[in-house]
Amino acid sequence: MNINLKQIATINSPFCRLENMPVQPKGAKDTIAIIEFKKEFQDGLKDLDGFSHAYLIYYFHKVDEYKLQVVPFNDKTNTQRGVFSTRTPVHPNSIGLSVVEIVSVTKNIVTIKGVDILDGTPLLDIKPYIENFDKIEGKTKSGWMKSTKEEVSKKRSDDRFI
Repeated sequence: MNINLKQIATINSPFCRLENMPVQPKGAKDTIAIIEFKKEFQDGLKDLDGFSHAYLIYYFHKVDEYKLQVVPFNDKTNTQRGVFSTRTPVHPNSIGLSVVEIVSVTKNIVTIKGVDILDGTPLLDIKPYIENFDKIEGKTKSGWMKSTKEEVSKKRSDDRFI
C-alpha cells in the first residue's frame, strides 16, 4: 500500500497548549483561526469562499501513541470505550476532523471560525460542507454519548490524551 499524504497548510489557532482546550468545535463556536496554505496549493482555494462551512482533515501532530480503549471527555459514566466509537485524538492514524465556518478566503489565507484545533496543526485536506450531500435527515443515534449540546460546548480538555 502506498499512502502519500501531504501537508497542504498550517492551522494557526489561539490554542497553544493541549490542556483546557475545547474538545469539539461546538465549544469554540466564536474562536477564529487562520489557515495558511502553502503557495503551491493556493490555486486550489478558488471558489471556496462560496461555501459557508468546510471539513478540515488534519494530523494530530502532538499525539505520540494510540490507544484502543479510552475514557472520552464527554462520557458521563467514565467508562472505557473502543477508540473507534470516540472522537479522541489517540486513534492509530491520528487524523482529526472538524467542521468549521469559513469567514474569508484571501490569496493563500483562509480565516475560519469555530476552531477546536491546536496551534501549528498540519492540515491534510479541506472539503466544502454541502448540505444536500452531508445533512442527515431523520433519526440518528449517538451511541454512548449522552451529553447535551450545552455540556459539550463547556467541556475542556485535560491531560488524559497528552
